[in-house]
Amino acid sequence: MIHRPLRRRTVLAAAAAAAAAALAGCSGAADRPAAPRRRKKGEKIRLSFWSWVPGIDKPVDLWNRTHPDVHVTVEKVSAVNGQQYAKMHAAIKAGNPPDLAQIEYPVIPSFLLDNGLYDLATLGAARHRNRFIGWQWQQSVFGDGIYAIPQASGPMGLFYRHDLFDKWGLKPPETWDAYEKAAAVIREKGAWIDTFAPTNGNRFAGLAWQAGAAWYSARGETWTVRLDDAPTRRVADYWQSLVERKLVKTIPDRQNAWYKDIQTGAVPAWIGASWGDALLAGNAPATAGKWRVAPLPQWQKGTDAQANWGGSATAVLAAASYPEDALEFALWLNTDPRSIALLIDGGYGFPGAVKGYATTDLDVDREFFGGQEYSKVFADAGAHVDTAWKWGPGVDTLYQRLGDAFTRALADGTPFRAVLADVQRATVTDLRNKGLDAVSGT
Repeated sequence: MIHRPLRRRTVLAAAAAAAAAALAGCSGAADRPAAPRRRKKGEKIRLSFWSWVPGIDKPVDLWNRTHPDVHVTVEKVSAVNGQQYAKMHAAIKAGNPPDLAQIEYPVIPSFLLDNGLYDLATLGAARHRNRFIGWQWQQSVFGDGIYAIPQASGPMGLFYRHDLFDKWGLKPPETWDAYEKAAAVIREKGAWIDTFAPTNGNRFAGLAWQAGAAWYSARGETWTVRLDDAPTRRVADYWQSLVERKLVKTIPDRQNAWYKDIQTGAVPAWIGASWGDALLAGNAPATAGKWRVAPLPQWQKGTDAQANWGGSATAVLAAASYPEDALEFALWLNTDPRSIALLIDGGYGFPGAVKGYATTDLDVDREFFGGQEYSKVFADAGAHVDTAWKWGPGVDTLYQRLGDAFTRALADGTPFRAVLADVQRATVTDLRNKGLDAVSGT
């Protein structure tokens, strides 16, 4: 079992308290929901659930077989470029959202701004907190409110083709300098080490996180946005250099052209998250046995700075028809050992629950990775993520702006640093337009 991430509890608890004060001043985000509608004994109801988690149908089917009075219907939503959140926000504003939804930790504050989430503290959810890894539980806690049930996180690592690296005399790079040198060797062989995916704000945020960035901070009711800080500039400069020297591609990852490159060896490595094991195994089956996982390269040799990409929770939306039953389903989905086993088999990430699995259980695709117990790499990464990082409101819009700006920069040669400054200014304006007190920081 993975216990080390519990060290993050104290830091994130303090961060959540500060964020609560900043969110409380907008749109009634701290408002308590009305009394919940309760299901009568023997009454059969239906709940709707929007999710993109791979294999989510299997645990939901198990729930429906074992809980015949509460039928949950899954609707799959696209997770490409934030499409799922645009759809969710639109449904909330239109008054027809689902009962439950899969929501990544970074965007929970944005849904609070829309008054879109049910405060589960009013249903006694706090008594379940010890069933979950502490830092993941805190991602959904703002002040006295609890707004989602943790599902999984995404500690990052380096996926690489062991056979090709060995053929080319390369070892997994321990530093970013070594990564750059490896990229040059791989390019000489006619391939590219990876792609700089301009629309992938999640991954860019993870790399900035690893470098020591802090995009958001809250003091009192004021949010400070520091997208244009020194660590993020360092990351932007690094990748701009790789792009200008044509050592990486610039196509989106996790789309058809990229999958083809992964299958053929044109892109023999990928900086990804723990859930990437299922993604690679499912889309490049002919490369089975040839992949391995290594820790992220470090900015300074001998250090152990890690990062997280994504991670999500099961949220009950404010307009849920039967919130108590929805909470019961969310808890079951993310703590029942049978459900966890099915979610692991689908490749959903590192569990938020503290019981019901072992780290080796997560090595679902061990043979694809040449027998490596690769989940230990991600467990170690998860224990060394910088807990000073915190999310703020408007992250989904920030990602969209970042993706648009990087795409333009690739087309017209705008320096990546200018992208950071422009998106920071736009994000501050976005927050102010939402009624928040926001300022730029450096």
